[in-house]
Amino acid sequence: MTVQTERPPSGPVDVTKGDESGPAGPRPRAVFRTGALTPYLLLLPACAATVLLLGWPLLKDVLLSFQNLNMAQLIQHVTEWNGIDNYKEVLTGEDFWRVTLRSILFTAVNVALIIVAGALVGLLLARLGRRMRVLLLVGLVLAWAMPVVAATTVYQWLFAQRFGVVNWVLDKLGWHSMADYSWTSSQMSTFFVVTVLIVWMSIPFVAINLYAATTTIPSELYEAAALDGAGGWKSFTTVTLPFLRPFLYATTFLEVIWVFKAFVQVFTINGGGPDRLTEILPVYAYIEGVGNQHYGMGAAIAVLTILILLGLTAYYLRIVLKQEEDEL
Repeated sequence: MTVQTERPPSGPVDVTKGDESGPAGPRPRAVFRTGALTPYLLLLPACAATVLLLGWPLLKDVLLSFQNLNMAQLIQHVTEWNGIDNYKEVLTGEDFWRVTLRSILFTAVNVALIIVAGALVGLLLARLGRRMRVLLLVGLVLAWAMPVVAATTVYQWLFAQRFGVVNWVLDKLGWHSMADYSWTSSQMSTFFVVTVLIVWMSIPFVAINLYAATTTIPSELYEAAALDGAGGWKSFTTVTLPFLRPFLYATTFLEVIWVFKAFVQVFTINGGGPDRLTEILPVYAYIEGVGNQHYGMGAAIAVLTILILLGLTAYYLRIVLKQEEDEL
């Protein structure tokens, strides 16, 4: 039996190109444009919220810093512009520079204590067994999750003059002069209480971050270091520390920002007292602006505080980047 098949045409075959936007799918250029815009569309809600919640208040604060605003202007609904007079008055006064130096020293001491203590706790987490590690992590998370005002109130109770637990314990240990000691009666003792509070609240963040960083270190590196005769300290400096250094840089940067603007702890403990000797820049801006009803001057101090914080963080980032370049 002979089966005949249809012979294909011998001439050139015309291929009809389908519409790029037809059933076969969208055009490649349209796909590219949509894919390029997707990240920006996803970031748009966050950017809008940032501009609304941070950008607009910051702009209002900057505008307010160029105004002479007190209760009289508020009652009369009068906007009185005074140019840079608020900045002149702040920058030519001794109080601002004294408070600025105090704020920088306060931040440096607290951040150093936080990083050292947090790093030690983070390394301890890496060496503990599973049960003890979970127990310690739960305690750290609970301390970290406590609201700032609640934690500050607890520390006020602990260091209370007459019924505080700290004075009671010191008295029982033999320091009878501490039985009725007022921890908020002097500058250094007030700063001591505030520092203990801030360090206690900040250690969990640093410790958990560094513990998470230790889990990324390959165990083969420790085995190789042990074969080379490296002890515990040598293994730490040659294996652990290089891996933790980027995390230490990042956490230090965040802690500098967090401690520098620690308004609630300082103000709630003693309102910046005694005699305004424990004021840092955020507290100083609040007392001058809201407490003394010089709202324009308080806004000017707030703007200068932001600029100083930006300068400190820029200087820190410059040091970090320089060290990374030297390591490369």
